[in-house]
Amino acid sequence: MKNLWIKTIIPAFVFCLISLAGTAQVPEEVIVSLKTGNASTLSNYFNDNIELVVLDKDDVYSKDQARQIVSSFFSANSPQRFSIIHQGGKEGARYAIGNLSTKTGVFRVYFLLKEKGAKAYIHQLRIEKQ
Repeated sequence: MKNLWIKTIIPAFVFCLISLAGTAQVPEEVIVSLKTGNASTLSNYFNDNIELVVLDKDDVYSKDQARQIVSSFFSANSPQRFSIIHQGGKEGARYAIGNLSTKTGVFRVYFLLKEKGAKAYIHQLRIEKQ
C-alpha cells in the first residue's frame, strides 16, 4: 500500500497542484474593484494603452483616460455585485466574462489580461448593457 502512494497517488497529486498553478485565475483585486466600483484600483491593472468599450465609448485609450471613463461609468452606475460566469486562458493570457449588477441595471463585463513580467495587465475591457 505504501508503494502505491509513493508511485501513483503522490505524483498525481503533485501534477494536479502544478497544473492549477499554471492556470492562474484573475487577480482578486480586479474582481473586488469591479464589485466595489473602484476605478483607481482597477486601473492599476490597465496596460499603458487599453482597448476599452464602455457603453458608447469605444477606442484605444491611455491608462489615465481609461481610468477616467471607468470612473465616470461607476459614478453613474453604482455597482452592487459582480460575479464571474466564465473564465479561461492559456499561458501568458487569460480572460473572464462576468455580470455586473448596478443600481441602474445589469452589465456584461469582459476583460483580457496578458502577463508582462510577473504581473498581469488588462489589455481589453468591455462593459456593455445586457
